[in-house]
Amino acid sequence: MTQTHDTSLTAYEAEFAGPLVLDEAAQDLLFREARTANTFSDEPVTDEQVQAIYHLVKWAPTSMNNQPLRIVLVRSPQARGALVDLMADGNKAKTGSAPLVAILAADLDFHDELPRTFPHFPGARDLFAADDRVRESAATLNAALQIAYFTLGVRAAGLAAGPMTGLDAAAVDREFFPDGRHRTLVVMNIGHPGDDAWLERLPRLPYEDVVTTA
Repeated sequence: MTQTHDTSLTAYEAEFAGPLVLDEAAQDLLFREARTANTFSDEPVTDEQVQAIYHLVKWAPTSMNNQPLRIVLVRSPQARGALVDLMADGNKAKTGSAPLVAILAADLDFHDELPRTFPHFPGARDLFAADDRVRESAATLNAALQIAYFTLGVRAAGLAAGPMTGLDAAAVDREFFPDGRHRTLVVMNIGHPGDDAWLERLPRLPYEDVVTTA
């Protein structure tokens, strides 16, 4: 179900939309009109759609081409029920009813893939293997970057995303990642928006409050 909400450009914002290479329709799809969805229709999300999203966003940059993001598509009723029980109360109903739910986690052993993803630096794996704290920090940072890219990829597929951090992450780790190698960062509901999917658009900080020149 398509819903509308006021994201029309102010004259000030319109002044800066033109210089972007991305056309305004794509700008709206990815940013201005895209919202965090709280309800979804029952139209399914296919594996082919998720594959298309991943094969787009995998090209986005991370530090040293670290690729720690790991995604679990929660499709079985048993897995969905277990996950819903571990969500915060305000997130249970929408997680139970979304067409697709994904657990987005950081693989703390991402460095084992560096000989393949960062081959021009043979010492990259050992650099991270030598320091657990640095490795976990890098995994968390870069997986968070990849989650942001994944959110935009969901929007690029014409779907809505509902990312949530209101959950018992440690319990999700125990349930879905018993090997101890992964850290759950976000659970994301994915699908076509349903009735009353959007909360009111919250304000954003203006350019002048964010950007300075040194």
